[in-house]
Amino acid sequence: MESDSAALDTIEGKRILVFSEPIAGLRAFLVIDDVCGGMAAGGTRTRAYPAPIDAVHDACQLSRAMTLKCAIAGLQAGGAKMVVMDHPGLSRADAFRALGRRVQELGGLFQTAGDLGTTLEDLAHMAQTTRFVRTNERSLAAAVARGVRACAEACAATRGHADLRDLRVAVQGCGAIGAAVASALADAGASLHVADLDPAAASRVAKATGARVVEPDGILSADVDIVAPCATGGVINGESVEALRAWAVCGAANNILADEATGTLLVQREVLFVPDFIASAGAVIVGVCELQGRDDAESLIQQLGTTTREVLLEAAAEGTATTVVAQQRAEYMRQARRRGTTT
Repeated sequence: MESDSAALDTIEGKRILVFSEPIAGLRAFLVIDDVCGGMAAGGTRTRAYPAPIDAVHDACQLSRAMTLKCAIAGLQAGGAKMVVMDHPGLSRADAFRALGRRVQELGGLFQTAGDLGTTLEDLAHMAQTTRFVRTNERSLAAAVARGVRACAEACAATRGHADLRDLRVAVQGCGAIGAAVASALADAGASLHVADLDPAAASRVAKATGARVVEPDGILSADVDIVAPCATGGVINGESVEALRAWAVCGAANNILADEATGTLLVQREVLFVPDFIASAGAVIVGVCELQGRDDAESLIQQLGTTTREVLLEAAAEGTATTVVAQQRAEYMRQARRRGTTT
């Protein structure tokens, strides 16, 4: 475990828990960025990370995004993220049952659901040993999709369009989230281009939505109005910004921008960008509202569209990146909740 210790020594200001079950090949990291209202929410991601430090850094970035997501969505919850290191020796059933026991021991401090690389079967194994995991992937994906649609409609309104009818949208990624986003946008009247590294997944979504399938390496430069990254993060970078033909980026992937400089490049090219911690907040809204007995989840999801429009307008007026405006707004809302206020 020396590599784990070395990784943790490089991180400051985070609460990091290390979970290990050698017999099952489990090595996982839980990063709690913030606790608000007695809980932190975030998904469980499974990836073949090169080293523990890479897993920890990924969890740190994602947990911060979850804090921003919860704050700007109006939730009384903080952000967290758990990452599992995938490798040939990982006995997934035993590992995720062990992981569930660790989550259960936290007594509800951490509430989780699926994320990239974690399967429904993995979540089912976790659910055998903890009640603090949500396994209804389809419901959560649909909630994310409704939020993305609301935010995409806000982009359209900012550019003078009444709705998404006749607009062209390129959806990158056809997993559970991407498929749900494509369905929601198709229902709104958008004309779709879709792509996925799995051709069968792209074909299924195309058949269901009437979309055109394009090659994965061409989806971000497709001749469309809006690009919706719904797979891995960091896909919008200097190179892809130069290749963009769309006038807006609005998707469900976490940490869509490669870095802060990319946000500035989008401003220079006059491309609208909806910060992903706004666009993808639907799932955590539904999850937290259910846990806290709130009945306003749908109104909060629709409010994401209003928030998007306000952020886009403010950023345009100030000539700055939407990420800057949105992060400031989220931090203000987070501090207000800590003070017990609602403004």
